[in-house]
Amino acid sequence: MTGSTLSPTARLTGRVALVTGASRGIGAAVAEQLACEGAHVVLIARTLGALEELDDRIKALGGAATLIPQDLMEGAKLDSLGPALYERFGRLDIFVHAAAQLGTLGPIAHSDPRDWDRVMGVGVAAGMRLIRTTDPLLRRSDAGRALLLTDRVGREATAYWSAYAAAKAAIDMMGRTWAAETLNTSLRVNLIDPGPVATSLRAKAFPGEQPESLRTPADVARAIVEFTVPACALHGELIDLSPA
Repeated sequence: MTGSTLSPTARLTGRVALVTGASRGIGAAVAEQLACEGAHVVLIARTLGALEELDDRIKALGGAATLIPQDLMEGAKLDSLGPALYERFGRLDIFVHAAAQLGTLGPIAHSDPRDWDRVMGVGVAAGMRLIRTTDPLLRRSDAGRALLLTDRVGREATAYWSAYAAAKAAIDMMGRTWAAETLNTSLRVNLIDPGPVATSLRAKAFPGEQPESLRTPADVARAIVEFTVPACALHGELIDLSPA
């Protein structure tokens, strides 16, 4: 999102947003767009160098970020995130779970258990821990917004996508369940399917695909952030951003 500047409307000024998978791809683009809208972004990813580069871009456009270089497989550390955010900010307004692992594509009967555990750990187990630790903070916000990124392969059986598809199917149901449990609160929970986007995960899955034929992470980030603003009243929805 080179060349971005702080939005003149800055609809998220004073808001605190947590983004996973923030070192690259859609997570990084969403974090930068949130910062453009005035939010203080809390960024989680394994790669410190990539987080620092994103932090530099956010500072250049006039935004602010807090960096948390952490592997989402470290569950105990995720459990302490909520209390740490409460101590610093007193609440959380936005949560975007963009982190995902593709794993190895192939027949489910040939799955590597360690590979499967990593895919499910980053997408599902970490998602559960993050929901558990952020839910009280999001409820403290006057307009808490949570977005969980999903994929059509979690809804449509597709050969050879076993672990990734299972993780996305679980994320779908986690999001719908969380939405049902927060129906009478100010928290709004939705699922976002970005559709085909030029990311490194996509390139790994489709090595022969021309990335210039796809939308960029910045393209979909602008659309995703629309569902984080206080004015968005959607709840429990699956929002498909795939091209028509």
